[in-house]
Amino acid sequence: MNKSEDKPAFLEFVAPGVLELHPYEPGMPVEELQRRLGVADAIKLASNENPMGPSPKVKAALAAAAQGNLALYPDDGGFRLKAKLAAQHGVTPDHITLCNGSNTLLDLIARVFLGPQHAAMYSQYAFAVYPLVTLAQNAPAIVVPALPPEHAMAYGDDLDGFLRLLRGDVAVIFIASPNNPTGTWVEAAAFERFLEQVPPHTVVVLDEAYHDYQDPALRIPSAALMRRHPNLMITRTFSKAHGIASMRVGYGVAHPRLTDLLHRVRQPFNNGTLALLAAEVSLDDPQHIAAAVALNNRERPRVTAALQALGLRVLPSQANFVTVGFGRNAAPIHQALLERGIIVRPMGSYAMPEFLRVSIGTVAENDRFLAALAQILASKAA
Repeated sequence: MNKSEDKPAFLEFVAPGVLELHPYEPGMPVEELQRRLGVADAIKLASNENPMGPSPKVKAALAAAAQGNLALYPDDGGFRLKAKLAAQHGVTPDHITLCNGSNTLLDLIARVFLGPQHAAMYSQYAFAVYPLVTLAQNAPAIVVPALPPEHAMAYGDDLDGFLRLLRGDVAVIFIASPNNPTGTWVEAAAFERFLEQVPPHTVVVLDEAYHDYQDPALRIPSAALMRRHPNLMITRTFSKAHGIASMRVGYGVAHPRLTDLLHRVRQPFNNGTLALLAAEVSLDDPQHIAAAVALNNRERPRVTAALQALGLRVLPSQANFVTVGFGRNAAPIHQALLERGIIVRPMGSYAMPEFLRVSIGTVAENDRFLAALAQILASKAA
C-alpha cells in the first residue's frame, strides 16, 4: 500500500467527531457464531429481543400483505400508525415522529440540536448510541458519573449529579429508564423534580425502550409530563416487547414544534409498508404483549436468584435482561459461553469489563444458560 492509499486525501474533510467514533457493536448474530465456531444449536441472549417473537396476528398480516403490490412507496406520513399511537398517549398525531427504530430518533435529535457549541449530557453507563450521535455532531459531551456500586440503584443515573454538572450550553439530556445496559431505572417522583429544574431551552430525551417490561407502579408518567413540559421528548420502540426488531420501527412523542423540527431532517419513507403494518397490528394485540411481559416477570426473578446463588452480583433491573457482575474480567466467561453455543453481551465496550448482560429468554434457554454458566464457574475454563 502506498502512502496515498494509507492516508487518503479525503480524510482532510471528515467531520472531526466522526474520526473519534467507534462503530456500534450489536449483539453477535447466531449465524456469526455458527460461522466462527461451528456451533449448530446456538441461542442468543445478547440483544434483549422478545423470545416469544411477534404476535401471530402480525405474522398473518405480513404474509397476506406480501402478496400485495410491494412496488409502491409506503405512506411516508404513517397515518394509521400515528393515529393509533396518538390515541394511546392521549395526544394528537402531530406529536408523533415515526422512525426506523428509536436509534434513528436519537440521531435526528442530535442532528437538530447538537453541535460544537451545543453539548449533550448522559450518564456514565448510558446506552452506547448517545455518545455515538454526540460525537457525530462534534458536540461536547458531559458524562455524569453513575451512582456508586454500593448504592441501592448501583450504576444507575444520578439525577442530582446531572443538575450539578448542568451548564447553559447543554442542548440535550439523554436519560433511559429502564436503562440499557444496566437495567436500572429512575424513580418517577425524582424525574419529575429533575424536570422542573432543567431550563426550558434544554431538550430532555426520555428513552423508554423497555417501558413495557417495567412494573407499572414504577413507570414515569411520561405522556402527562410531556404535555406540561414542551422540552420533554419520549422515545419508544417496537423492537423489544412487541417482538418485531427485524422490522425496525420506533417513534417519539413530543411537542408539535419539536416534532416539526425532526421531520425536517427525517429521511422520507424511513418506515417500509410492511414495518408500518407490523407495528399497527401489534398494537391491536395487547394480549401478546401481556404474555411476553408475564414470561419476563416470571423468569427474570428466577434467573436473578439462580445467579445470586452462584455468588454473582446482579444489578437491579426493570428490563428484559439482567447485568451480571463476576468481580473479575468476564471476557473468558463470555468466550466459554460462546463455545457452548450461548451468546450473551460482554460489557467491555461500556467500560464494565467485569460484567455480562444476559437477555431473559424462554424457560429452556434460561435453563441452558444457567447450567452452562454453573459448569464454567466450577471448571478451570474461565
